Amino acid sequence: MTRHTGVAHMKKIVILGATSGIALQVARQLAQRACEMLLVARSPERLGQVQSDLQMRGATRVVPYAADLADISCHADLLAFASSALPDFDTVLLAYGSMRAQALASTSVAVLTEELQVDFVSAAAILTLFAAELERRRSGCIAAITSVAGDRGRSSNYVYGSAKGALALFLQGLRGRLYPAGVRVVTIKPGPVRTPMTDPLPNSTRFADPRRVAHDIVRTLAGRSPDILYTPPIWRYIMLLVRLVPEAIFKRLPSF
Repeated sequence: MTRHTGVAHMKKIVILGATSGIALQVARQLAQRACEMLLVARSPERLGQVQSDLQMRGATRVVPYAADLADISCHADLLAFASSALPDFDTVLLAYGSMRAQALASTSVAVLTEELQVDFVSAAAILTLFAAELERRRSGCIAAITSVAGDRGRSSNYVYGSAKGALALFLQGLRGRLYPAGVRVVTIKPGPVRTPMTDPLPNSTRFADPRRVAHDIVRTLAGRSPDILYTPPIWRYIMLLVRLVPEAIFKRLPSF
């Protein structure tokens, strides 16, 4: 049986978490390519603002859809809407997440489970639905933003990191499952990026420019990158060194 190439045309894109800092910059760059987009986020007001912005930047068509993606019960309705409003979508980008303070997640089971629900459980659930659709079509691309924080557990953010690490492992398995169907699955691992989510963190002004990260992601969606994208690229080598540190030493290092 002949396998399809799986390289998406990247013309009709579903963005899950479209109002996040990185997703907004990705959408703006896709608008310049005259792409059609279905934007999914919680706030109808914010979606309307982003829709207007993208249309002014050249997007061929922008369809907003308000939903709380952490609520798994809404996922089937979202897929049905996407299949109707943008029936031949070729790319799905998952770009939402949460990063509550580790001090809260360390002491509150409610905060812990909420973080895992948002950053892993709901993400795996929605991607499972979209994966089945693209597998049926035998074409397309799924990309999800995880984090370098998922490469190794650190005391300063191990709840967030464990959720992102679990998502990366899920994507690895999904990649293997969908490869015979010609569907690309791309894991995006940014280093720290200047976004509203990271603004409260120390030294956030030194974090990567989201426009640079978005540029790398757009290249990924166009099929010009490996299956795992570290962005900025230096983080591939930084995390290689971090992973090589023996656990007996790593656990003694100060939090960073």
